[in-house]
Amino acid sequence: MTTSRQDQTGSTPLPLAGLRIIDLTQVMAGPFCCMMLGDMGADVIKIEPPKGDQTRASMGFRMKGTDSPGFLALNRNKRSVTLDLKTEGGRKMLLELVKTADVVVENYRPGVTKRLGIDYDTLSALNPKLVYASISGFGQTGPWSQRPGFDLIAQAMSGVMSAMGHPDTGPVKSGVSVGDLGAGLFCLYGILSAVIGRGATGKGQYVDASLFEAALSLSIWETTEFWATGQSPKPLGTANRMSAPYQAFTASDGMFVVGAANQKLWDLFCEVIERPDIHEDPRFVTNKDRVANRHALVDTLAPVFIERTATDWVDAFLERGVPAGPINDFGQVFEADHTKAREMIMKIEHPTEGEMNALGFPVKLRGTPQQVRYAPPLLGQHTDELADELGFDAAKLRAEGAFG
Repeated sequence: MTTSRQDQTGSTPLPLAGLRIIDLTQVMAGPFCCMMLGDMGADVIKIEPPKGDQTRASMGFRMKGTDSPGFLALNRNKRSVTLDLKTEGGRKMLLELVKTADVVVENYRPGVTKRLGIDYDTLSALNPKLVYASISGFGQTGPWSQRPGFDLIAQAMSGVMSAMGHPDTGPVKSGVSVGDLGAGLFCLYGILSAVIGRGATGKGQYVDASLFEAALSLSIWETTEFWATGQSPKPLGTANRMSAPYQAFTASDGMFVVGAANQKLWDLFCEVIERPDIHEDPRFVTNKDRVANRHALVDTLAPVFIERTATDWVDAFLERGVPAGPINDFGQVFEADHTKAREMIMKIEHPTEGEMNALGFPVKLRGTPQQVRYAPPLLGQHTDELADELGFDAAKLRAEGAFG
């Protein structure tokens, strides 16, 4: 377990130090994207409406404060500023901020930024080097562009949901928000590519990311199968489309997973289970055979695995170099020595929550390790600070209603 590195000053600057991000996003995809930019050292300024990012009030449980754990999980390394963009003062402060920024990220429904006067064409005229990223449900163009977009809808309409679940029970939604989080990751990729490209041209550009395209792009195995066979892939439970056996099996005391994803591993797999007859069965000789006869293979293996515990099987497979593992719940994950060794649990000091748990950084930089420079901010916590940085009279703007 690690603590946040808020006390590290004077060290080598983080990779994105000096890059200013205006975060106009709410909920998940945009905040996730901007948080990762902040983790790498960018100065992320979260512009919130007077009532705050709607995720502050979401979820049915709280810890000590009024902000939801979901908001806290997605908004470290940001400064929060409240602005009413429908007021002259709020919009004026935002436009001044844009002049100092490198990147704007927004996730309004397509067309809203134009009505507010904060669209790409307007803001890039003020700051030609600006990289402007939009995240929406279905992208800025096309017949679905005006539809409201949530992760559930993106998973369904992208085809992803049709390929998940069990063959006997039909489609299910992924419990992990692949559309939202995927859109945040792809948007981050687009932003950094545009920032690097700006070094050669001196000009920014527009980045258009969507939940629909993120989910669809992550279905690379499924679309490959569709184009190769002409058949839309069906749910396979825990199985894999390209290899067998590569799934969960039931042992005497629970379930575990094992993946014999190539011929060498299949040979070792059969040695571990001590069943040469299965190895020699003409239905299972090659991976192509095993995939074609997947159900027969599973039925053949089921009585084998029920004879020993999940731990026994996992240990036996790992001893021979066959990938295998238990199916952990999150309590088990966070108790695991490996999770702790990889510093995937952080302690962050929050002004209301006190010391709180947070997920660690998913990639490690050896030369410039990421830092938590700011805890997830209170609503409007840095409004006056930023107004002062820009040369505004914060008291006057507040009296005029610019901050809500």
